[in-house]
Amino acid sequence: MNSAELPNAITSGGMRRYNAFLLLVAGLGGLLYGIDVGIIGGAVPYLQATSGLTPSQLSFIVAAVLLGSVFSTLFSGLLADWMGRKPLMIVSGCAFVVSIPVIALSSGYGPLLFGRLLQGASGGLIGVVVPLYLAECLAASNRGRGTAVFQWMLTLGIVAAALMGMYFSYRVDAVAKLGDAAALFRFKGHAWRSIFWVSLPPGVVFLLGSLFVTESPRWLFRRGRKDQALTALLKSRSAEQAALELEEMAATAHAAKAGLQVRDSLLRRKYAIPFLLACVILFCNTATGVNSIIGYNTGILLQSGLSDLASHWGYVIFTVVNFLATMIGIALVDRRGRKFLLVMGTSGVIVALASVALLFRSTEKLSVDCRDAVQALVSPSQELALRFDSAAASRLLAAQDDNAQGNAGLTDAVRGIDSNRASLAIIYSYGRFTAATSFVRSDDAAAAPIKIARASCVPGNRIEALFRNPFADLAAARTAPLMIQKALVGRVPEARHGWLVALGLYVFMAFFALGPGVVVWLALSELMPTRIRSNGMSIALVINQLVSTTLAAIFLPFVSKHGYSQMFFLFAGFTIVYFLVAAFFLPETKGKTLEEIEAHFEGSQSTS
Repeated sequence: MNSAELPNAITSGGMRRYNAFLLLVAGLGGLLYGIDVGIIGGAVPYLQATSGLTPSQLSFIVAAVLLGSVFSTLFSGLLADWMGRKPLMIVSGCAFVVSIPVIALSSGYGPLLFGRLLQGASGGLIGVVVPLYLAECLAASNRGRGTAVFQWMLTLGIVAAALMGMYFSYRVDAVAKLGDAAALFRFKGHAWRSIFWVSLPPGVVFLLGSLFVTESPRWLFRRGRKDQALTALLKSRSAEQAALELEEMAATAHAAKAGLQVRDSLLRRKYAIPFLLACVILFCNTATGVNSIIGYNTGILLQSGLSDLASHWGYVIFTVVNFLATMIGIALVDRRGRKFLLVMGTSGVIVALASVALLFRSTEKLSVDCRDAVQALVSPSQELALRFDSAAASRLLAAQDDNAQGNAGLTDAVRGIDSNRASLAIIYSYGRFTAATSFVRSDDAAAAPIKIARASCVPGNRIEALFRNPFADLAAARTAPLMIQKALVGRVPEARHGWLVALGLYVFMAFFALGPGVVVWLALSELMPTRIRSNGMSIALVINQLVSTTLAAIFLPFVSKHGYSQMFFLFAGFTIVYFLVAAFFLPETKGKTLEEIEAHFEGSQSTS
């Protein structure tokens, strides 16, 4: 196609403005995704205090976003191919906008659960369609930076959610100082609803912006709408580049029509290798523990030795580090390349995770198990209520000291724990259903008593029981006695130790944001060949979401039983696999068109 056949190209200034608008809309999609991830953290304490939900129901509300995301991600590729990228962006925006009033106006478990599922479904659709849309719309020269904007705005969404939670925590504290319990209860109910309402405007802007962007040129070309595809290309690149990419699309389509359909199995090298690479990268990306570290960050810092307020500020700093490091990654991704950033990022993540694990190991090895003493406190109704203050810590340690006679090592461990600065976590079971409490510190005067009841462990119905433990007998668990599996009393480290752990987490977040955080969306959208891109991205992201859900579900029971150190060592092990895949199997895709990347996996010498 020569220049005479091209429609009139827009001016360079017009291209810059359109690219900026496209990135703004896509960035707002990332912002919504980040809000989906982070907003519940600030709302949960007030929701728990005012909603009347059981612990089991509250856990389901928290996990509902992940569950909704899994289901929508599974079908998002099919929907993106059927209805187009732009319409699916509009649908995802609508889902988010509708979910907010459903949640904020809910007065019971059902509407709240539905709203959270809808919010998760929106996030799942956005996580697939926005990176896919950017990869197919942006020129190769700025595709890396453009797609990384999605991740950058995602981190901004997490920062915004953390700051919203911090703002309302200060306001709740101010109301609490008035000493009016009824006013405090009302304000907590207002606080969690307000946190959700504040997230509505970005969703509205994303929805409106999605109405004014063009459809993906590659989707249009595959539908035989070549003139519209060319017009869409000319919105964001020069006439020469648009003509070249259109010819590459035509060549790819011609090859498929020239007789390759018979042997064009999805098991061919050009499909299988990039698909497997993308799946492994998405699996390992979440298996670094990033979502769990974000979700449980405050609890991790509390257990490391920081105070409650310092832990909340530590989390805010953590999200800001994520945001700033992502900005640096965006600047480097098209200069240094995807592979360089992944190798560098995973190397730093391994060192940071191992360092944090060793810091926790140095204190956790001094913990003692006071299981028998706690079991003796269980009431005849098979429940437990325990306020863990310095007096309770002293009683538990004294009982364990009596049992440790003749065991010099255990005696030293018991006497090395200061009851005024101790922590307790309990792992317990009814029948074959197991649960764990969060760590509680004896020096936290505002901490609520530990309350263990059957409703906090045993599922309310068979469907929930199937997800929790498919091999457990629900009927037996409803009458089984409460068994304390482990009650770990440990020494809370000094604040200096807590800030060292925080520093390790900041290093983790900085290297993750520089490498995996920026590159993962690019790897997902660039590696997948055109024929399987949308469905392949859906499958890979489902794997990602399932890993994230699984890690979130096992995190507290795992650390209660084995400690934070073992959890961080596990994350480091997965990241080593990530490093090896990035270093030895991932090709560099910087500056290449999607068709050139596809040709590389076919074994074409033209891209070598």
